[in-house]
Order: sequence, then C-alpha cells, then structure tokens
Amino acid sequence: MINVVLYEPEIPQNTGNIMRSCKAFNCRLHLIEPLGFHLDERHLRRAGMDYMKTLDYKIYQNFETFLKENGKGQFVFFSRYGLKGFDRCVFDQKAEDIYLIFGKESTGIPKTILKDHLDDTYRIPMIKQARSLNLSNCVAIGIYEALRQTGFDGLSDKEVIKGADWLLK
Repeated sequence: MINVVLYEPEIPQNTGNIMRSCKAFNCRLHLIEPLGFHLDERHLRRAGMDYMKTLDYKIYQNFETFLKENGKGQFVFFSRYGLKGFDRCVFDQKAEDIYLIFGKESTGIPKTILKDHLDDTYRIPMIKQARSLNLSNCVAIGIYEALRQTGFDGLSDKEVIKGADWLLK
C-alpha cells in the first residue's frame, strides 16, 4: 500500500487536499504531530476535509513513534534539499508498504531526520528561481509516480459515474 506521511503539517487546506488525494488513490495517511490546525468537525468542514469519516489515517505524537509502528517497507523522503531528482526513485513493487514522507510547509523535513536517509531523499525538479511547490501538489506528484510504477493497483481506469462510454454517446 502507498502511504503518505505528513511531518507536522501546518496548513489545513493543504492537508484537506492531501486527504482527498489519499482517498481517491486508496492511500493511507499518517499525520505526525504537532499539527498546525485542529482535527475537529468545525475546522475540518472549513478546510474542505469532508473525507475524514472514511479516510484511512493515523496520528502519531512524533517521528520516532511513527518509525516504531511502521518500520518495514520502502521509505521515500521528498525535500527541496534532496541530492537527486525523484525521477531516479525506483518504487519497490514487492514492498508491502511504500511510505512517501513530506515535511511541513514552512521548513520541510528536519535535517536531523534527513541526514539518516540521504540515499532515500529526492527532490522534485523545478526552475532555479522557484523556492518550492505547494505541499499538496508535491504529494500528488509523489503518489502518482509511485502508483504509475506499481501498476495503479486497485484503481479504476474507467469512468464509473457516467459510464465508460460517456464520450461515445
């Protein structure tokens, strides 16, 4: 399974978009505290996070607790400080779990964490003048590439609401 890990996310709207992506792509979401927002009904509705009721997610007190509970699988870190482009990442099709790890919007994943995972840290290429991309966009790029490499397992490639032949009518 593809897992999205958000290290201390700060902006509820970004997390709401990521929740929607996780639901649509059948990914599990892991949130590492502290969060920059409240996960209560009022705040969630405001941020458009209406997927909470059916979303597969878990909250952890810190990164160490997350690692203890999820020690097996392939771990892929995304950071603007990654030394290689994420197009060089080969997602393990045999891995039971793939973890895509993203940092908080203001500062990313701390250097203290990244230094132990340099070989598994990737950068999304962009022009030199761009500081960064929006977190929810980065997550979507990461999920899509992991799914592409692993064969879009369990996802429909047909329109199911209006029907596969809707354009032909």
